[in-house]
Order: sequence, then C-alpha cells, then structure tokens
Amino acid sequence: MNKAEKIILSGIMGTNCMTMFSYIVSALSKKNFSEPEHLSTLINRAPGSSKKTNRIAGWSAHYAVRVLFAAVYVELWQTGQIKHTLKNGIIMGALSGILAVMVWKATFKMHPLPPWIDFTNYYIQLVPAHIVFAVFSTITYSLIKTQEEAYEEPKN
Repeated sequence: MNKAEKIILSGIMGTNCMTMFSYIVSALSKKNFSEPEHLSTLINRAPGSSKKTNRIAGWSAHYAVRVLFAAVYVELWQTGQIKHTLKNGIIMGALSGILAVMVWKATFKMHPLPPWIDFTNYYIQLVPAHIVFAVFSTITYSLIKTQEEAYEEPKN
C-alpha cells in the first residue's frame, strides 16, 4: 500500500471513530458536540451559502482536516521520528486536540454569526475526541504495517 493510501485509510478510520465518540458524548450530555454539524452551521451562516451544499461541505471539511492530521502522523511514523504505538497515539491526539481547540476558538471568534453552543464543554470534549482519532489512526496504520510485513518477501 502506498503512502497516500495509508494516509487516507488511517484518516478515515480515525475520523469515523472520532465522530462516533462525539455523537456518543452529545447523546450522553444532551448537547451537540458534532464537529461536522458545527462546520455546516458555520458555512450555512456565511454570506452566499446554499443550505443543500452546507451539510456536504461540513462533512467534507471534517474528513479533509482529519486526513491532513493523518498525513502528519504517517510522515512522522514513516520517517521514524516517532513509533506508531498506542502511547504515542494518545500523546499525538492530546496535542492535536489542543491545536484543534485553538483553531475552533479562533474560528468561532472570527465568524460573523457562530453557532450558540456550550463552548467550554465543546472545547473540553475536543481533546478526548482527538485522542480517539489519533489512537484509531495509529491502530489502522499499525494493522496496515503488520499486514505488509506478513506478506513481505524474505530478503536474501
């Protein structure tokens, strides 16, 4: 599997799990912590937007950003700068979550009409959501590498 495929697959699997986590936290807390829905709302409230395309745009942006995060992770793993371990996945997720909080805060602050949400709890849940993303991206990448090594031809 080439590098782009590893990035996309790791990014999609991590995003699927992260999104599921956010929906579970939303259901348990009775608050909306869905990142793609908030992105859709931000796009919807921007001038000149079409409601039909906003939902698709929100979800597309959500997955695209996660694939970019996965690209950074895969680069670090493949260059040997860090090992693709669960511990490192947790650390990368925590760091990514902190970065995400800063980006979301800036986005909400700059937007002319941000959604009305519980910002404090939204930011708090972003860190564990990104840990879930990074852990499952790491697991996916590790499974790909294990599979590749299992089918690798012996070197003479």
